[in-house]
Amino acid sequence: MNRLTIALLTLAAVAGCRDYDGYAPVADQTGLVPAAQWASYGVEQAQAVAIGRAFAAAYQSDTPEAFGRQMDAAVEYARSLGVEIVVADTLGHRLTVRFPSGWRLAILPIDDGVAAADTPGIGQ
Repeated sequence: MNRLTIALLTLAAVAGCRDYDGYAPVADQTGLVPAAQWASYGVEQAQAVAIGRAFAAAYQSDTPEAFGRQMDAAVEYARSLGVEIVVADTLGHRLTVRFPSGWRLAILPIDDGVAAADTPGIGQ
């Protein structure tokens, strides 16, 4: 009985361990307003969607170096749109962006199969 209890507790502890894939849950768009709809709300919203799409398009692999290159590509694209400040959070897989109007926003990768340049209303 004692061994069975220990085995069950060990199995429960192992089953309770989280996986270390931090990118997939952040990039999942389930339950959010569709990116195309949100981009139609204004120029800065369209730019945020375009940055998120560029962020997702730069994904290569799950290595720290690849995440760094992905972040660099997203930051460069954000700056090309005239964003005032871009702060990269490589471990959290997000960008914090401040637009010229003063609006600040956290941007996550948006992998919906649409190229960043094809986002309507980005104002380029």
